[in-house]
Amino acid sequence: NGAVFSKVRGSQSGHDSTRWHVVRKFLGLIASHNIPVYLIDPLILGLVDKDIEQIRSSPDGPSPECKYFCAPRDFTTFALLDKTWKHEVGLFRTAEKMGFQWLKIINKDPRLDGMDDLSGIEIPLHYIFKLASHAIHLVVFYERSGNYLWHGPLRLKQHADRKFVPFRKLHFGRYPGAYEKPELLLVSIDDLKVQIPKNPSSFLEEMSHSRFLECRYREARAFFQLYPDDASLDAVEFRKKAKSLLHLAALTLNNLGVKFWLSSGTCLGWYRQCNVIPHSKDVDLGVFIRDYKTDIIPAFQKAGLPLKHKFGKIEDSLELSFQGEGDVKLDIFFFYEEDDHIWNGGTQAKSGKKFKYLFPKFTLCWTEFVELKVHVPCETLQYVEANYGPDWKVPVKMWDWKSSPSNVQYNGVWPVDEWDDVIQIY
Repeated sequence: NGAVFSKVRGSQSGHDSTRWHVVRKFLGLIASHNIPVYLIDPLILGLVDKDIEQIRSSPDGPSPECKYFCAPRDFTTFALLDKTWKHEVGLFRTAEKMGFQWLKIINKDPRLDGMDDLSGIEIPLHYIFKLASHAIHLVVFYERSGNYLWHGPLRLKQHADRKFVPFRKLHFGRYPGAYEKPELLLVSIDDLKVQIPKNPSSFLEEMSHSRFLECRYREARAFFQLYPDDASLDAVEFRKKAKSLLHLAALTLNNLGVKFWLSSGTCLGWYRQCNVIPHSKDVDLGVFIRDYKTDIIPAFQKAGLPLKHKFGKIEDSLELSFQGEGDVKLDIFFFYEEDDHIWNGGTQAKSGKKFKYLFPKFTLCWTEFVELKVHVPCETLQYVEANYGPDWKVPVKMWDWKSSPSNVQYNGVWPVDEWDDVIQIY
């Protein structure tokens, strides 16, 4: 696996070729232990992406000189799927014999925070192999129940050598990240055989928005100690229906390429109790109005969710509601960006009154909710507080969407001659 070449083709300065030799040696090391790794280095993938057609079509690589692995950088990043490999000790021994120094970064498996007794188990998250002036950063990815890959943060323990490599420059590890499982392609780059994501540009795009927020399991446990969970048949049935509705909505919007996030009560349920709030009776999603597509309504109808109501218009206060199974409905609120805030609208059907819900600006992160990889506002606390006020931790059974939210403002009345367009009930 790339370990048999004796020299780099073409000529380059000593430092450039050092990087190539370290990568070659590392590929030899992992090949000798049958460890399938793939290249996720953003700098190299960016260069590769420009020449991807040539690289795909040429079994021996595109150019005689060392163009990719000799590019100036302090480290090269690879990924490893946890379930494909388990035997560490021999690998480290071989690495030392080959002249590598290594560092293993382990931390608690956050999924076990949801359980009381097992929360001490630590898992490997990152490995760093260093030779001469170059380092290899090996990021460990775990498959999770939402059918996606997760990597953990890179947090050094107190006694760790912080000068081992320039940790702050590492591309992976500042935050946990979530990714789709990539399709891989075996290619030859600079005379080295490596696996890369089949579509480097979409991987790089994913990487720029990969930050992941773990559900707050401990806080959820504390919440349920104060307010025991509703385990009635009705609550269990509602949660089951809400979960399947959310999965169907995600599938529909993802197929359309429409980015969405958990909003309102669904977001509060995730943040406060890691679950659907059983008395909420609907599933709430947010979508930026810039991502609106005219085929959203037909796509949901095709998925078996009839339109229940459509309020507002694209330029102002648009919201859609679809009927799910039983009495569970799906509400999609469209959000409008202003200079210093973001808002979504509400309409009272019988009076034509308009309302506006103001939020501080936010960005989107991934999380896992009811076995689904889904977006939430990264600034979740500010988002939830805007909507539910400082007492958001206290469950409220009686909620009036026109007066209960902390961020609601009266926003005038729809002109009567527009009612046929802006208040449609089916």
